Amino acid sequence: MRFGLAAGDGGPLTGRVVVTDVVGDREVLREPVRGTEWTLDVPGDWASSLYRASFHDDRPEVPEPERDAEHEVWFVVRAARPGAAASVLVSVPFATWRAYHRAGEPGRSIYYAEQPHRAARVSLTGPGGGPPPERWEEPLLRWLPRAGYEVEFCSGFDLDDGAELLSAYRLLVVNGHDEYWSAGMRDSVEEFVRRGGNLAVFAANTSWWQIRLEDGGRTMVCHRDAAADPVTAVDPGRATVEWSSSPVDRPENTMTGVSFRHGAGAWGEGMAVIGREAYTVRFADHWVFEGTGLSDGDSFALGALGYETDAAELDWSLGVPRPTGRDGTPRSFAVLATADLRHWRRYGQGGWATMGVFRLGGGTVFNAATINWGRALGDPAVDRVTRNVLDRLSEAAPAPRWHTVGRTPRLRALTACEGLLFAVAEDGRTLLHREPSDQNLPWTPCPPAAGPAPEIRCLTSAREACHPLPLALLAVSADDRLLYRDPVPEAAPWVPVGPVPAGTTALAMCDNTLFAVTAHDDALHHRPAGDATAAWAPLGSAAKAASLTVLNARLHALTPDGLRTRPPTTVPEPFTPAVPFPPAVLLASYAGRLLATTEDDHLISHPPL
Repeated sequence: MRFGLAAGDGGPLTGRVVVTDVVGDREVLREPVRGTEWTLDVPGDWASSLYRASFHDDRPEVPEPERDAEHEVWFVVRAARPGAAASVLVSVPFATWRAYHRAGEPGRSIYYAEQPHRAARVSLTGPGGGPPPERWEEPLLRWLPRAGYEVEFCSGFDLDDGAELLSAYRLLVVNGHDEYWSAGMRDSVEEFVRRGGNLAVFAANTSWWQIRLEDGGRTMVCHRDAAADPVTAVDPGRATVEWSSSPVDRPENTMTGVSFRHGAGAWGEGMAVIGREAYTVRFADHWVFEGTGLSDGDSFALGALGYETDAAELDWSLGVPRPTGRDGTPRSFAVLATADLRHWRRYGQGGWATMGVFRLGGGTVFNAATINWGRALGDPAVDRVTRNVLDRLSEAAPAPRWHTVGRTPRLRALTACEGLLFAVAEDGRTLLHREPSDQNLPWTPCPPAAGPAPEIRCLTSAREACHPLPLALLAVSADDRLLYRDPVPEAAPWVPVGPVPAGTTALAMCDNTLFAVTAHDDALHHRPAGDATAAWAPLGSAAKAASLTVLNARLHALTPDGLRTRPPTTVPEPFTPAVPFPPAVLLASYAGRLLATTEDDHLISHPPL
């Protein structure tokens, strides 16, 4: 690395340089410097980390105080063999640091947005550009090694063409205040997650502005105004405006789950409010909260919120927050905790904070949704949540895991149809429904139809309509009749449509064929689904199945020794050997996932086998 040097009077520098490993908080180099240049040959044994080179003039002088020390140069040393020693990559937000450097000075900084003399182009080779005075990133960076985590580091700029770099890792960590992202950065990170990598955002105001890198990566461009950006006319998707704004129209929520548009901000003297706010738990059964001892409604993370937070637009109509999706937040986003910060409007911007997690292709994204998360790591709950996220999302060879998506009353039957989960309560007569999202939503009773409700043993539904049969709920009654009902949450009658084998306890439908299990003789039976007069034919052993469902064109059976499968053929064929399965009572499937109810009345979900 080559450095240009100058003393305070502009002449050659006579003094010393001190290089510090910021993460390890240790000095790694000290040597004299003289002249106008200095070269650092980075030793091969330096750890991948964030470093600071500080240059000091030996001549006595009293330097003018500066907001950002221009005698410091901050840089990252990447791993020589990415991923060889760690599965976690931590990105350092140099773009945001540079954008804030010399804020408010004409021609020196991208800040502030509405100043007519702000800079639209800033050099990445000039002096300064270290973290702003608040140093939001440092607490988490220094916590990681103390907590026993082996991680490697990169500059955020490394992600601009970062597909190869990211492919060596299981988890990318975004930390603190990472506001400025190029299209290349977003493309690399989103593709990394879709292909099965994971993203943990212990940050807020993330990816708010789009930037461009020009001059071979030496210049950062951000006009903050589409009309002023010459690229708008030829490539509007790369205009340097807010990501959610026209003509880019690519809300950051689609990558991060949340946005500063619905978040809150307290600036200036209002930043004193930061230490007074806390999160409220909304989904304590989620794996993120394992080991915290927290319950829904508890407060935690006092002091973690601020000075900016991110949030999703939420619907509270069911008493549990869930994303509307109108702002770009994926519908798979599960809300874990919220903070109502609407009163912050007196300090800057009123809004919310929304902690959550969601799936993006083959990967998972967690978002703590606050810039100040690292300063609350002394809270045991914040420590535990951070460890849960890092441990689960960084596993080198992760096995598919079940995860809780809510609680259930005691149920007798479970299925999914037309975008809803339906269940029969323990009384055998009350039909319930809820959305099949990963949010811990309540179950709502369907209004009863006129007349007495039949007692039901089991439920099923086809994945797809198959002429001449529409999608419907199919049930087995206590008197061994097959019942039909429209798959709606409103009142609808159960209509008898033929007999089932006596003593049927489990039912499934696939490829226009009905399959039934009779527990008393451990037998599997079948008949054409569209012919109520057809006889049921035996298919051999049911492997002691307690519950049946269909996923990926195979029958899945919940048995005493685990999960078994077989193709939906109408000739005798054994179920496959059992695979491990958590203690469960009922089995269903929806949108490529298995769902099950547990003995302790939780609804759990699993990726396809």
